[in-house]
Amino acid sequence: MRHLMGIVLAVVMAAVVFFAGSWGYLKLLIGPAGPGRGALPGAGGSLLHNHAVLEGFGALLGVGLVAGLLIAAPRISPLAAGLPGLALLGWTGLYLFSVRHAVQYIPLKSKPYGAGFEAMLFDGVLALAGLAMVIPLFVASRWRRQRVVTDSGPYSGTTASFPDLQATQTMQADSSLLSDWTQTAPHPRIDPGGPGPSGPPQAPWGPAEYS
Repeated sequence: MRHLMGIVLAVVMAAVVFFAGSWGYLKLLIGPAGPGRGALPGAGGSLLHNHAVLEGFGALLGVGLVAGLLIAAPRISPLAAGLPGLALLGWTGLYLFSVRHAVQYIPLKSKPYGAGFEAMLFDGVLALAGLAMVIPLFVASRWRRQRVVTDSGPYSGTTASFPDLQATQTMQADSSLLSDWTQTAPHPRIDPGGPGPSGPPQAPWGPAEYS
């Protein structure tokens, strides 16, 4: 399911690169230079007040931000950025072998999107973007599902889980251990001054005689 969503995001990313990226790049090329050939952009002055430059830069910045999220986010499938990157590299390779065929397959060439895409192809921008976007395809961890570690909570085990421990901690009522408390009762204490076993104690000498 994660890779299926990655394919959907790859289609979205390809559309963002073609429409927003091409339009922004064309704005940066045409806006500053103006109609004259060989003239300095913005007549050699500042470009901060040129609306075409700001719009083109903003569009390219948004495309770069979306591509960076798809490349760096570990939870997103590598196909989201890898498939558009492979397409851009494939288009660049076709351009190296046959310029006419590479330009012929660009859609909407009469629109600013097609013209901007063609300019990025000629300038090598598509090749650089494609190299950056295929990096997640070679990261092994991006192909595996991320395991979510959950807290098991406090220990709720009881002695029922350990029968041996329960047996040693539970005192059986019918066991012989300390079952008869009379066996531990103290023996009767004999008073030395009291009567002995056969009567009162006698002195070693006889009874005193009175004359």
